[in-house]
Amino acid sequence: MTMSFEPRRGVFVEVRDDGSPPDPLVPPLLSLDAVYRSLCALLYNYVPTSGHPGGSISSGRFVAALLFEAMDYDVSRPGRTDADLVSYAAGHKAMGLYAMWALRDEVLRVGAPDLLPASEADRLRLEDLLGFRRNPAAKTPLFTQLRARALDGHPTPATPFLRLATGASGVGVASSFGLALGALDTYGADAPRVHVVEGEGGLTPGRVAEAVAFAGTAGLSNLVLHLDWNQSSIDSDRVAREGAVPGEYVAWSPTEFFHLHDWNVVFVPDGLDLAAILRAQRAALALDNGQPTAVVYRTKKGFGYGIEGRASHGAGHKLCSEGFYAALLPAVRESALALPACEPGNTRCGAGSDPVVVEECFWQSLRIVRSVLEENRDVAEELGGKLRRARERLDRRSRKPRSGAPRLEAAFEAAAGGGSQVPEGLALVPGTETTLRGQLGKVLGHLNAVSGGAVLVAAADLLGSTSVSEGNKGFPPGFFHARTNPGSRLLAVGGICEDAISGVLSGLAAFGAHVGAGSSYGAFIAPLGHIAARLHAIGNQAREAVTGEPYRPMVLICAHAGLKTGEDGPTHADPQPLQLLQENFPPRTMVTLTPWEPQEVWPLMAAALSARPAVIAPFVTRPPEKVLDRAALGLAPAADAARGLYLLRAARRPPDGVVVLQESAVTYAFVEEALPLLLAAGIEVDVYSVTSAELFDLLPAEERERVYPESAAQVAMGITGFTKATLYRWIRSDLGRARSLHPYQRGHFLGSGQGAAVVAEAGLDGASQAEAVTRYVENLRARRLSGDPLVRAFREASETAAPRRS
Repeated sequence: MTMSFEPRRGVFVEVRDDGSPPDPLVPPLLSLDAVYRSLCALLYNYVPTSGHPGGSISSGRFVAALLFEAMDYDVSRPGRTDADLVSYAAGHKAMGLYAMWALRDEVLRVGAPDLLPASEADRLRLEDLLGFRRNPAAKTPLFTQLRARALDGHPTPATPFLRLATGASGVGVASSFGLALGALDTYGADAPRVHVVEGEGGLTPGRVAEAVAFAGTAGLSNLVLHLDWNQSSIDSDRVAREGAVPGEYVAWSPTEFFHLHDWNVVFVPDGLDLAAILRAQRAALALDNGQPTAVVYRTKKGFGYGIEGRASHGAGHKLCSEGFYAALLPAVRESALALPACEPGNTRCGAGSDPVVVEECFWQSLRIVRSVLEENRDVAEELGGKLRRARERLDRRSRKPRSGAPRLEAAFEAAAGGGSQVPEGLALVPGTETTLRGQLGKVLGHLNAVSGGAVLVAAADLLGSTSVSEGNKGFPPGFFHARTNPGSRLLAVGGICEDAISGVLSGLAAFGAHVGAGSSYGAFIAPLGHIAARLHAIGNQAREAVTGEPYRPMVLICAHAGLKTGEDGPTHADPQPLQLLQENFPPRTMVTLTPWEPQEVWPLMAAALSARPAVIAPFVTRPPEKVLDRAALGLAPAADAARGLYLLRAARRPPDGVVVLQESAVTYAFVEEALPLLLAAGIEVDVYSVTSAELFDLLPAEERERVYPESAAQVAMGITGFTKATLYRWIRSDLGRARSLHPYQRGHFLGSGQGAAVVAEAGLDGASQAEAVTRYVENLRARRLSGDPLVRAFREASETAAPRRS
């Protein structure tokens, strides 16, 4: 009995020397490659122990072929949304990225100056290489004088033509695939192609297998992944299987890996042969079977550098060593502009410790590279002509968004209407029941209805369970497929795959025409989606710094959140996820939402979308909740939730204390059970609800103080269904923190059972809350009698504010 692959839609093509006439593009590309490899050597030499020369060198030839032949793009206008894209999922090849971008700019300067972008911000110049892995605060003379840009250690949209921050353990693959999805859903059949650069080591993270499966099942035909199969990682020189020899990391070869997932595979046995590279890329572009394509180039990491294989991954020649000089192109070594002369032991620069001298030598060496291109003007002119034809091809395509393409701005306009204006279909009737997750699903559905489907949703095999399937209401049922079901807004991203879901949706949002919304248990998607969310925030911040454009949000739905998921046990009903995200990102990049009652979902989502953060993370519970008559109960309207923290119920006289609530289960227990007990005992407290720390931070300082005075924070106690640390922002005193309630207050993970039983086990049920608040109020009264200044200040401030209470 034998086993073989079942039939696949993808095809396999092997590209070898076919005896065809010499390709006229090979000589100029070889000339460029020699300069490129010298430039990589220079970058490592003058920014020692930094960067990855090996993979940058082994991928250079196929990247050059992409930029000067395969892609349809406008080198003068990096922001064109109809252009083909290149995405460096292999972020450790950033050295090569910057070197190639700078050489392309030099090609234009020498051979086609009319194609240079009008704005310096849209260029990466040779001068900018002085900023390789430099901090923006650097103040060395040439860095300042030549206006060099600081080039991050891994790629971000601060670099022209890049849309993503990449390089973190496979996230770049998933997010690059999200770019392709965004382009395909926007432009349809003639969508911009997304060319992804990666190495075989970058295929080994689990999220990559998940993303590759998605691309195959969704039919992302505009996606071409270019694989630098050099077999060398940081620790191994035999990463994957090759022939009969198994890999040390994985038992498949890259060609098998992609074929398994129903991709087209174009294999180039000699991935350093430029003629074969060009034929392979043309073959890839000619495929039209609706499947993504992987072009696999068998290369040698660090070839020609003098250090090869894994030894060249993140290491290189010592400063100005013989090996460094030997790695340089002869034209660079023998240029009329002499390379900086190094004294024995590099004493002039203190063996690299004097940054000013090192910078001078670096710039002198870069000027030699410039002179080499100037001396070979015919090469620059020929390659510049190739870039001109790339723009002409793009213009002839005249790509336009497809008929019925999503209108993302319509979703933002709907949110800008304000949470107080509840759209038809989202209004709730007091006395009825619904779920927080269900209401959030209806919000996604409403946004899709007004925007023509600008929200694409995915879940970890939980579309119905977490109610995000409501986002597809009014659109074709079933999962999205680019050819057979392009109208669906539901994505199947590999199955139970929070990692890839987060990555793909971040790239989708980064393309700029969609919001991606991914859902799973909060216990899973908050930690597993954290890296993708962080890189998405980094990318948005970098883009805004260059273009001034607002952030492009993605949504991480932390569903089945909190203790009411108790039937699933402590592995799922986890209080910790909020602490991973809340106030854990730079301002404006992340907004967490913790609605406690269904009527708060729309105003919170509307406020979050209007704030335009990079990431929105709503925490929603699973079981049905009663829609309350808030006015009858003396509670503030749901629209107040949009402030992030609000006075849910004001004491009817000067308050005996302050209670801050966060999370649905504990707030319902307080409102429905604890509050009646306290009122019966004659205890009046100001009750605040926290619905978003980050939205509260967006309020002016005066408004924050008015809503939640510092005098209240100094005496308040808290009750949360999340971790104790999430309260510290609101509970400022040792007294308040000692009296606060949280799920781990009894020193152990909670058990399983119905939500109410788990809440009671934690001491967070209504009766337990009432007892704790009573003890807290008694303690405050005692402190007041003893003259505690904080309690006295709170009392005085409360009496002054008395007219607002009714």
